[in-house]
Parts: sequence; structure tokens; C-alpha cells
Amino acid sequence: MTDPRLIKKYPNRRLYDTEESRYITLVDVQRLVREGTDIKVVDTQSGDDITRGILIQIITEQEAGGNPLFTTDMLTRFIRFYDESLQDAFSSFLDQSLKLYSEQQEQMQAQLDQLVPGEALQTWTDLTERNMELWREMQDGFFRAANLPGIGRSSRGQQKK
Repeated sequence: MTDPRLIKKYPNRRLYDTEESRYITLVDVQRLVREGTDIKVVDTQSGDDITRGILIQIITEQEAGGNPLFTTDMLTRFIRFYDESLQDAFSSFLDQSLKLYSEQQEQMQAQLDQLVPGEALQTWTDLTERNMELWREMQDGFFRAANLPGIGRSSRGQQKK
């Protein structure tokens, strides 16, 4: 495993990519992350690792756009887990779920490329939608098991029967 790519944040709020020796934007950081590059963002004044803050800023900007990933109901549930005894369990659950989802996508993409090279995109889209629904069902089950208020509602905010 290689060291993460070092990005420095200066007091003028500019980000500097030390590998490419140039200033970059949050869009560039987002591109690096999407390409699989591990990054580390350091505040030049304090020396603090501010990677999480930068990643949260990217997510916030994405969520403010036209097609957010997280529903209001999901964000409300996330907030309820802070200061709760289940915070560590939820964090671990969410991390494991996202890792599993990512691994499944990679495996399915490889299998689809072998089986159906010409129509893989539509098949992949259908499987991704089903995976998301399964993930939502698993998440709802976790929330019900944790006995949290507002549980039993789908991510679209409709009461489940």
C-alpha cells in the first residue's frame, strides 16, 4: 500500500497537490477520490489532518446538487446516532455495508463484462438499482432492530406495510 497523496490547504483556502505541484479545486479532489487515489489533506498552519472535513465538504456540495444520495429521512437517522450508545455499532455497520456493496459491484461488473459485453450497461443499471433496494431494506432492518423512532419507513418516506 502506498502513502496517500498529500494535499496541503493554505490559509487562503486554496488546496495544493504536492504530487503535481499545482493548486487544485474540490472538484479535482473529488476526481482523485473517484479514481481510487487515497488522499490526505493537511492544514499548513496547524499541521492538522483535515481530510475528513474536506471529504464532508465535497459530500455536502454533492448533496446540494440536483440528485442527492441521502434522503432527509436518512440524514435524520444519521444525526440521531450521534451521542447514542449505538454510534460505534452503526458506524461499523455502515462501513461494512459500503465495503460489501463496492466489492459486489466490482464482481458483478467483471462478470457482466464477460457475459454480456454489448448490453452490460443496462444490465448493470438494473442490478445496481436492485442492490440499492436491498441495501435500503437491510438498513431499515437495522433501524428496526435498534428500535429507533421513525423506523419502518422506506428511504422515500412512505410507510411500509
